[in-house]
Amino acid sequence: MAEVYNEAIGRRLRAIRGQKGLSLQQVEELSGQEFKASVVGAYERGERSLSLPRMQRLAEFYGVPVDQLLPPSDRSPGQGIPITSNGGVVIDLTALDELDGPNAVLVERFLRAIQLMRQDFNGKVLTIRHADLELLSRILEDEGQTIGDVLSPISVTS
Repeated sequence: MAEVYNEAIGRRLRAIRGQKGLSLQQVEELSGQEFKASVVGAYERGERSLSLPRMQRLAEFYGVPVDQLLPPSDRSPGQGIPITSNGGVVIDLTALDELDGPNAVLVERFLRAIQLMRQDFNGKVLTIRHADLELLSRILEDEGQTIGDVLSPISVTS
C-alpha cells in the first residue's frame, strides 16, 4: 500500500519537475545541494518515502502548494452527480433557476463564463469538463459546500 502511494507521489513530483523544465541535476544545483539528484530520483520512482517537512520544502522549491505534490484523492469532485465518460457533467441550463443557496449566483456566473469562453450558445445544456468541475469543486469547498449538493438539481443524466 505504501509503495503504491509513494509511486503516485513520485509521478506527481516528476510531472511538476517536468513542468518546471528541470533535470534532476538542475534541481540539485538550484537547491544548493539541498535536494540531491539521486534522492529526488528515488522519490520520483517511489523507492523512497518523502517526509512531510521534506515535502513542504520541495513544494516551496518548486513554487507550488504542498497539496499539488499529493496524488489526486479517491473522492471525485463530481460525487453525487451523474458524470460523463470523460469525467465531465452535463448541465441543464434551462434549470439554472432551480439553483438556490448561498453560492447559486457564483455557480451561475461560473457556468455562464464557461459558456461565453466556448462561444456555446445553444441555451439548453452545457457540458463542463473534468478540469472545470475540479475548479468549481475547489471554489465551493472554500465556501463550505460540495459540488454534488449544488449541481445535482441541474445536472442531466447522460
